[in-house]
Amino acid sequence: MGRIHELSDILADQIAAGEVVERPASVVKELVENALDAHSSQIDIYVEEAGLKSIQVIDNGEGISQADVLIAFRRHATSKITDRADLFKVKTLGFRGEALPSIASVSHVSLETSTQAESAGSLVEIKGGELIKQQPSSARTGTKITVTDLFFNTPARLKYLSSRATELANISDIVNRLALSHTDVAFSLVSDGKTIFKTAGNGNLKQAVSAIYGLTSARQMIEFSGADADFAVSGLISLPKLTRAARSYISLLINGRYIKNFRISKAVVAGYGSKLMVGRYPLAVVNIKLDPLLVDVNVHPTKQEVRISKEEQLEFLLTKAVSQALSQENLIPNGLENLAGKKAKQQLDFKQLEIGLNETKGAYQFKNQIPALPKKPALNKEVTQALLGQGQEKSSPKTAVKPAALIITDRAQLKQAAVKNWDERYQQPTTPPKDQQLEEAEVAPTEAVAAVDEEASPAEAVRFPNLVYIGQFHGTYLLAQSDDGLYIVDQHAAQERRNYEYYRQAIVKVGQAQQELLVPIVLTYPTSESLKLNQHLGDLQALGVKLEDFGQNTYIIRSHPAWFKAGQEEATIREMIDYLLTDQKLTLAQFREKTAIMMSCKRAIKANQHLDDRQAKELLAKLATCENPFNCPHGRPTVVKLSPKDLEHMFKRIQDSHQSKRKEW
Repeated sequence: MGRIHELSDILADQIAAGEVVERPASVVKELVENALDAHSSQIDIYVEEAGLKSIQVIDNGEGISQADVLIAFRRHATSKITDRADLFKVKTLGFRGEALPSIASVSHVSLETSTQAESAGSLVEIKGGELIKQQPSSARTGTKITVTDLFFNTPARLKYLSSRATELANISDIVNRLALSHTDVAFSLVSDGKTIFKTAGNGNLKQAVSAIYGLTSARQMIEFSGADADFAVSGLISLPKLTRAARSYISLLINGRYIKNFRISKAVVAGYGSKLMVGRYPLAVVNIKLDPLLVDVNVHPTKQEVRISKEEQLEFLLTKAVSQALSQENLIPNGLENLAGKKAKQQLDFKQLEIGLNETKGAYQFKNQIPALPKKPALNKEVTQALLGQGQEKSSPKTAVKPAALIITDRAQLKQAAVKNWDERYQQPTTPPKDQQLEEAEVAPTEAVAAVDEEASPAEAVRFPNLVYIGQFHGTYLLAQSDDGLYIVDQHAAQERRNYEYYRQAIVKVGQAQQELLVPIVLTYPTSESLKLNQHLGDLQALGVKLEDFGQNTYIIRSHPAWFKAGQEEATIREMIDYLLTDQKLTLAQFREKTAIMMSCKRAIKANQHLDDRQAKELLAKLATCENPFNCPHGRPTVVKLSPKDLEHMFKRIQDSHQSKRKEW
């Protein structure tokens, strides 16, 4: 008797489930993608115990006919492709026909579905791959599928699951990405009876971002777009001041499908140039539209890894589109935002709430938007207007009386007579601007995100201000002023930026300008490094550094480019060689970039180096002409700003009655 035999269908499905169904989040992904392929406009996801107890997905899509409902649970049964040609122009999220049978083989599945064309629906229950029940149902048009007891017959897989909090986070992440790729679909995610995520489904990408990452983050994102003969890219990218510690916040969407691609993510980061701090990454949503023939999604069972034809062309287009979008923005940060990191930022946001008053024409007007204060009771719009004294008539100096603070700690207190008296006395008769009408964030997700588009126009009329030099502080910072405030310039970072843009061009135009050395430089490396270095001698020569063989593992340099700084020739060459030895995949363009950054830092003025007025004014003038005057090549800011209002608050020329109550909130 032969030893080779054919596996049963149930066992084959369980093996396939090991690739398709890795964790509860995988089940959610497959079921929601099926709902999207059914042209649903509303999808509700309910999970219990992070999906280990139950997962339920309800949609209002086309549903499954009675004749197809059992066939849908067979392996490789699908309505989305019919022949080999369809495999290379897939337009749906699913097409393999493996999700439902794989899920049903390791859980208890209940499917209730109905189509608009049929008078009755179907109810099917399958446990461990075996049919338990099939009967007619009176379900509404659409599909409701419930998955319980996941991995009940493969308990070994339960050992590899993380904590419930981590599994729920994975589910939330999957739903977030799907919501970003299908903004016209209303999503809701409910965990153990609590709604943790909800989108309006109105097609507004920025509102979807607001629902996921918060209103504050959404306001710090800008639109970008670009297109060529094969690709069209668009989406949202964060300003350089909004960053994360990992690339995972860059969502890549190809024809509505969320994918993972290191090269494309890298192209997004490359579009920022030197505007990002080292080790920091932006928050971005990138929509890529292309002909399905240019992408192969049949690479991995999860379909998150794809192959893209003309990928280098796409990378160039994406980098260019991101760079152009950022080039139009004024990226000078507020000087208070960088103080002591996150804690100071929260204090600044709170201060903006407390002191958001501007005395104009005898009346107080609420200008700053109310930031979200986690774990603190939010203020109602009416009470906020009252507490901030909108519409208060300016009293004469003799009769001016400072109103007593009215502290609200409970919603029920809003009905007090004192609150009504504040409203009647201080509320403005005119309607405040839209960006002043922010509702409480806790009311409803769809209402909270609606305010995301109500952004105030930037105060700066120009991209970079005209700075008038005042003086130097501690031999390190230049003080300058403009019409809109006080500017503090880091002289090292500013000249480093100016030098970088010079060397970036000079290195490309190496030419014949060489400086001969009276005493040649001799370098010796170990055999392992020498073998690597021999492969990059051409790259060094392209930058004007010629290494000649001078014995075993030894090289001699008789001249160097004229733009090398005197006294640092050997150190500069060694650092250039270290780049090549560290990163063997470094392209010539990247090598030139790193060299330009190194040279700009070495030749920049240092801290505690005093400048006379002429040198300082010249540095400010050159900074204004830079392509990117806001950051040094390492991502640090070159200039920060303090507005007149910031200074007035520092000296308490503007005060607020709630400042003393900060801790009580």
